[in-house]
Amino acid sequence: MEYRVLGKTGLHISRIGLGGIPIQKIDAEGTKALIGELLRKGVNFIDTARGYTVSEEYLGYALAGVRDQFVLATKSMSRTKDAMEKDIEISLNNLRTDYIDLYQVHNPSAKDLDQVTTVGGALEALLEAKAAGKIGHIGITLHSADLFKKAVGLDWVESIMFPYNIVETQGEALIAECARKNIGFICMKPLAGGAIEDAVTAMRFIVSNQNVSVVIPGMADVAEIEQNVSAASDTSPLTAEEQRKVASIRASLGTNFCRRCNYCAPCSVGINIPAVFLFEGYYSRYDLKDWAQARYSAMSKTASDCIGCGVCETRCPYELPIRQMLKEAATVMGK
Repeated sequence: MEYRVLGKTGLHISRIGLGGIPIQKIDAEGTKALIGELLRKGVNFIDTARGYTVSEEYLGYALAGVRDQFVLATKSMSRTKDAMEKDIEISLNNLRTDYIDLYQVHNPSAKDLDQVTTVGGALEALLEAKAAGKIGHIGITLHSADLFKKAVGLDWVESIMFPYNIVETQGEALIAECARKNIGFICMKPLAGGAIEDAVTAMRFIVSNQNVSVVIPGMADVAEIEQNVSAASDTSPLTAEEQRKVASIRASLGTNFCRRCNYCAPCSVGINIPAVFLFEGYYSRYDLKDWAQARYSAMSKTASDCIGCGVCETRCPYELPIRQMLKEAATVMGK
């Protein structure tokens, strides 16, 4: 296993870590089995979130007795100081620990980020928790390339998590900028939310980029750990054959795959188009049907509200057939 320093945090972490979303599909004992396999394989970085229902709780149970052998990261969508203080305490309780190595602001919008950093915002709670030793470092997770660019310039940001994979390379220059500024880069969505079926090539593509600190595929069983660790163990440049595979995957997905850049916004009727495709992906590819359906159903406007005006398609830099994709999502999600 190759180990890296996660930027200015100074944390020594394995090149591959555990993404905690799929833990929602298993149980506490299954999570314990995962932790045992991670130990055997030398994987020491775990990422979860307050929003992943039982993920923190199951991990806390599974880490009993071995907590000190892992670097723990979690995140919260709280934007105010009071709410973030509560979430930090919940995370500590769920994870059964007295400190969390990395606590992240979870996927803020531009407006959210302003709220996080203003007086009474979530950043105040994070800084106070850091001073108190409850958390070690502060990071941020994002889906917008524009906000990624902004985050690189924020002095309190020690790590950035952003999608990066064969078909989502919009952040590649900013990933390099992270390396130059000693900001840890955490790669999420290595399989593009499950759209990329060739996991070995997908992992090789990511770890061949030396600016990536750690990649965190979601893993719910021991076989997935075995496959991903094996693929990530070779960090050499891609071979000619692997480059051909990468080109083939891009050709098959590149014209009808939402990269969540949000350039399609605002929708004429208020649909959060990237969120529709995100939840449909979790429903169809991650097999997190209940989780995805609950969040999709809570949206004020869903795919079926599309009036077919087509304005979104004129803005999409990837020329996606968004109207047709929304119709398909409505069929899958039931509305």
